[in-house]
Order: sequence, then C-alpha cells, then structure tokens
Amino acid sequence: MQTLVTSNARIAVFCGARPGIRQDHVAYAYEFGRALARRDRDLVYGAGGVGVMGAVADGVLAGGGAVTGVLPRTLHERERADQARGTIFVVRSMHERKALMYKLSCGFAVLPGGIGTLDELMEVATWNQLSLMEKPVVVVNHQGFYNPMLTMLDHLVTEGFLTARERNQVRSAESTEEALDLLGAPRQAALATT
Repeated sequence: MQTLVTSNARIAVFCGARPGIRQDHVAYAYEFGRALARRDRDLVYGAGGVGVMGAVADGVLAGGGAVTGVLPRTLHERERADQARGTIFVVRSMHERKALMYKLSCGFAVLPGGIGTLDELMEVATWNQLSLMEKPVVVVNHQGFYNPMLTMLDHLVTEGFLTARERNQVRSAESTEEALDLLGAPRQAALATT
C-alpha cells in the first residue's frame, strides 16, 4: 500500500489538455512552469501529455521541479497519459482525481482551459466557500483570457448569489510573478555578486 504525503510545496495547476487555437497559451504555460520551479514549488496536474497541461509540466521539469500527475483510469488514453511527465497516480474516477489533487496541493493556479478547467476551479472555490479547505486559488488571467468569467463572478455578487468575501477567495493575476506571490511561493533571494 502506498502512503501519500501532503506537501506544502506543491501547486496544482488546472489547465487544458488541448493547446487551444493560440500557440501563446502553450508557450505561456511552459514559462509558468519554469517560474513555478524557480520559486521552489512542485506541480500537481491532471497528467495530460499534450496541450497546456503538457507544457506546464515540461516547464517545471526544465526548471528542476518535480511533477505529480493524477489521472482517472477512464481518461488514461484520451489525455495521452503515455506522454505524461513525472510521478503518475491512476485513480478510479474524476472525483478521486480531484480529491487527490486537492490533498496534494497547497494552492491552485488556473491557466487557460475548457470545461474541465472551469469545473476544477469552481469546485475548489466551493470547497473554500464551505470551509472544507482554506487554500489560495488564483486565476492567471494572461492576456485577459478569463475576463468574461471574472466578470460573471462579479455579476454573481451584484445579484446577491455570492458575497464579496466569497468572491475574493478567487483571486486573479495578470502576470506569473503576481500569481506566484498570491499563491505564497517565496521569491528567491538575489545572489550576491562580488
């Protein structure tokens, strides 16, 4: 039996298994992964081998960080897990996938993705709202990708379905460095030059 140890140094990144139509999503994800590793944070992700998921994992590995993927058995082939990076956990269901990702992570970053990415974001936001956990959630709004969704969250406050406090549990950042600061990833001390 394998024992799982939670880590204070892992950030879960929710993002697309597809690359999207703009190549810059993939390039940005790779650089985000490198920055994550530079901040001494490892990655937990959905174990997709291509798209934005694969790029963020490649970036973390290129930066010297560790990668942990979690994948339900039913998506093993669809998400190209044969190309997944790092240590891979294969679980029985999507519910187990998300629960394990939440357990392994100290915070959550959201990069471009589709319905699955939005599902993961909304579930961790709900878990925080219900006090099932208290971990930072940051939408990385690179080039305004998530503007419509952030506007919708503000609309929920206006309409009385979400309090301002609950809305503020989903933070947004325009840059990688801002996102990592909000996630509590320490900045590296500048090396002294002589």
